[in-house]
Amino acid sequence: MPATSYPVRPEVLAFEPYSPGLSIAEIQSRYGLDTVIKMASNENPLGVSPYVQKVIADHAGFAFRYAQSGNPRLVGALADYYGIPAAHIVPGNGSDEIIDLLLRVCPSPGLHNVVACKPSFSMYRIQSRLCGVEFRSVALREDFSFDWQGLLAAVDERTALVFLTTPDNPSGWCPSLAETEDFARSLPQHCLLVLDEAYADFCREQGRSLLPRFREFSNLVFLRTFSKSFGLAGLRLGYGIMPEALANSMRAAHMPFSVNILAEAAGIAALEDGAFLEATLRTVSEGRERLSEGLTSLGCRVHPSEANFIMFRPPATCAKDAAGIFQDLLERGLIIRPLKSYGLPEHLRVSVGTGEENERFLSLMREILA
Repeated sequence: MPATSYPVRPEVLAFEPYSPGLSIAEIQSRYGLDTVIKMASNENPLGVSPYVQKVIADHAGFAFRYAQSGNPRLVGALADYYGIPAAHIVPGNGSDEIIDLLLRVCPSPGLHNVVACKPSFSMYRIQSRLCGVEFRSVALREDFSFDWQGLLAAVDERTALVFLTTPDNPSGWCPSLAETEDFARSLPQHCLLVLDEAYADFCREQGRSLLPRFREFSNLVFLRTFSKSFGLAGLRLGYGIMPEALANSMRAAHMPFSVNILAEAAGIAALEDGAFLEATLRTVSEGRERLSEGLTSLGCRVHPSEANFIMFRPPATCAKDAAGIFQDLLERGLIIRPLKSYGLPEHLRVSVGTGEENERFLSLMREILA
């Protein structure tokens, strides 16, 4: 292929593409398998609510229409759901879009910096650098908890945003409410604390989020998504809850119609289907305990999780390393997530599945470790 002469920013040339979990179709084709179980991407084990499926089908005929600008019906439904004024809510094409918007709206290139943990969701780092903003990372402690003092030390008069994922990915660790509150109040007022709560619904104690006390803080942004507990990952729907002035700026910079008409209808319906959400949370809670017990009994080092996944390290006595176990599972038709891209090559992450999927995973792990 001949060399191209079109311009590409130098910092982009050093980027590596985001590494998602492998797809079922990909593994079926690669190994000639009829059945593949995916427990890699922290998706909802129950799939999509039947009620939401019906609503999507009922709205399919309107797919030729643009959604209403700003998605006021969805924003209104979210405002009612949380008891927060609609002016504070910005919907997006997944919470990824809200992350991208925050990094394009708040910090100025070459002037401000952004702070996050290491490891953390790669989009914080990638989008910061794409926007020409310095990205500072602070290593997690040995137990994968946040180094609060280290984070504070990384913040200065030019820090625009601090990103924290609670519960964290890939470990599932979640700080206490008091820890998060103390940290939020310790930050300078010019610095926004962005709490990425994609997995917050799965916490054993629902009192770990500051969202119900949103009005007490002027420097908090909450990121939420419909991808996990509501089972709509494929429709790409998320939202941010933030100070009104910032929300107005975000809306001004927002690409029009980024939330499509089917995603909006599905999101509203998902908020109405409390029974499906309850069933999801029960399935995850029971499955998380089963996976933790099963992996521990096999000699794995299992990290406590408040999310819908488990991070673990295979036993030191095992003849195969994490990469080998991941590969053996693939060849047997089960996908989990290796964590080399997080800088944790000795660890693996498995999403909570249905009861049958969990048992299949544990059975294959017994076979491999033996």
